Amino acid sequence: MPRAPHHTPSVASRHSSSRSSSAVSTPVRTGMAKRSAGGLPLSSQSSSQSSSRGSSQQQQQSDTPSKHRGITKRRYRPGTVALREIRKYQQTTDLLLRKLPFARVVREVASEISKHADGLRWQAHAIMCLQEAAEAFLVHLFEDANLCALHAKRVTLFVSDIQLARRIRGPTAGLG
Repeated sequence: MPRAPHHTPSVASRHSSSRSSSAVSTPVRTGMAKRSAGGLPLSSQSSSQSSSRGSSQQQQQSDTPSKHRGITKRRYRPGTVALREIRKYQQTTDLLLRKLPFARVVREVASEISKHADGLRWQAHAIMCLQEAAEAFLVHLFEDANLCALHAKRVTLFVSDIQLARRIRGPTAGLG
């Protein structure tokens, strides 16, 4: 049984049929070759025009599916994540500063203080003790500075709150 030839409507007939109908519909592409606005296949255009159009079409196609995916990241109300992090860090006793960057800072400060510190070797336990003391000092300082901010009827911590907390502590506890 011979197959009937597949008839694809021309561009003009597709547009004329869509104009005559009362409902607005978009024409469906049934042809194999992509056609430009002028009706010519894209391969017959200059290479610079087709490459610039092709990249913009690919960019539009890659942007479109990501916008319409239905998977959206959960948005919490302002302050919810902050309160969760506060509870999390209050329960743990872990060190919050990374060990290697802290060790580099310790070595740098020691080399600035003493000209013979370049040849110093540090035990891991000594650096860990310094880190524990530094983090305890900072946590205590931020607690006092937060009390200063609350006293001023604010919830935002300012530099002046930290300076006031250090001044109230005195020269030995405030290190300054």
